[in-house]
Amino acid sequence: MNTRMIRYLLSIILLIEAALLLPPLLVAWIYGESIAPFLLTIGILLLISVPPVLFKPYNTRIYAKDGFVCVASAWLLMSLFGALPFVFSGAIPNFISAFFETASGLTTTGASILTEIESLPRGILFWRSFTHWIGGMGVLVFMLAILPLAGGQTMHLMRAEVPGPTKGKLVPKMKDSAMILYGIYIALTLILAVILLICGQPLYHALVNAFATAGTGGFSVLNNSIAGYNSPIVEWVIAVFMLLFGINFNLYYFMLIGHFKEIRKNEELRVFLSIVFLSTFAISVNTIKLYNNLGDCIRTAFFQVTTIISTAGFATTDFDLWPSFSKTLLVFLMLIGSCAGSTAGGLKLSRVMLIFKSTIREIRHLLRPRSVNIVRMDGVPVQDDIVRSAVGYLALYVMMLICTVFLISFDGYSFETNFTAAIACLNNIGPGLKEVGPTGNFAGYSLLSQFLLALSMILGRLEIIPMLVLLSPDTWKKMFGQKESAKIRRLQRIRRFASSDSPKKRIHK
Repeated sequence: MNTRMIRYLLSIILLIEAALLLPPLLVAWIYGESIAPFLLTIGILLLISVPPVLFKPYNTRIYAKDGFVCVASAWLLMSLFGALPFVFSGAIPNFISAFFETASGLTTTGASILTEIESLPRGILFWRSFTHWIGGMGVLVFMLAILPLAGGQTMHLMRAEVPGPTKGKLVPKMKDSAMILYGIYIALTLILAVILLICGQPLYHALVNAFATAGTGGFSVLNNSIAGYNSPIVEWVIAVFMLLFGINFNLYYFMLIGHFKEIRKNEELRVFLSIVFLSTFAISVNTIKLYNNLGDCIRTAFFQVTTIISTAGFATTDFDLWPSFSKTLLVFLMLIGSCAGSTAGGLKLSRVMLIFKSTIREIRHLLRPRSVNIVRMDGVPVQDDIVRSAVGYLALYVMMLICTVFLISFDGYSFETNFTAAIACLNNIGPGLKEVGPTGNFAGYSLLSQFLLALSMILGRLEIIPMLVLLSPDTWKKMFGQKESAKIRRLQRIRRFASSDSPKKRIHK
């Protein structure tokens, strides 16, 4: 394991986080608020990160395990240091709760422990929403886009951070792929912000809502979320863009270069859009009696379907009051999530499709043992190791979900609350049902449960494996063993030199 390169990359990540604190600092200064929380945090980040950056390692190779450790450590460190402005400003005095809020922002979960939002400083609320935009595409992808690091080995960083069962390059160079992804991400965010401005929102609100929508996070600056604007056109705009940000970003690149055939044959996109519109229709029929007219019913159903399946977490109504069928359907949408390669969370629809097709293959094989059945996506055969990884991830996901529900159950909430809270955090959704529903929050959970749920958010955002590698004793044992081996080799060289009658030794004599 190349520990020096990992330390070097983590220092760069912390420097980037220090730079990302400048926009909320500027907002605080414009509104006449205290900029001390941001200055203190920036100072701490610079003090820690600048010295290691000055000494770039000679060996810059990144191996697969290094990529997992680096990505998991980066997300933990960014969440820990990103919590400092909340603590220094007094908005969230308790560090564990601030860590929960920051992890929720960076992982684009949108779960909150805040019971009152509108009274908080504008700069702090801007940072809170800005963390969604930072975490939406991934800070390491941003680093790869601006810095030529580690040669061809940067693929290990991309694979560890980008969600989905398969990862690949859009173009031969990873740096160019990262730049294309971020270019599309920035363009869509700016288009949304401009449209919200045209819809009558002030610049501040347009920006924070664009950040939260682009990252599919759901943090709002109003206590009533998007419903607080009382604007149907704003709801339609945000709902459509939540849908757009839930689509694989590779398809936007194919659209730009005119490869429309790649878009038409994409199975995941077709299934995703079908689920959205069928779910909207089913919920509209099921909840029509709760609304004054059909237009309000369809708009509310479409908004809630898109906010849940894209894991954005915004709310325009208390869907916890809906009939059981609609709530059950929403929980199903929570589980599957959106497309791979998007800013959304969840299991990812392509992975669910692979598991479903693999199950069908096994059933056919049992019925006809000699038949040859191949799993295909977009008409192309899928390698067996990809199918196995999808099934393996589902097993890990279920284990993590069960463990999380069990551990937070000691706080005394109902099973429905704990189960949906665990799903909401592990799938990076935000709201659940009952006490953690769209009108509730996670403030009632103990500090231990908040810490565990924050770790669940990071687990879900990185799709479990990187965090498991980081927390594995074997990882640290091997790292320690490597250091010990290096010491032993140095001692052996010294002993050989001391016992030999070499020319160098004679010179020293």
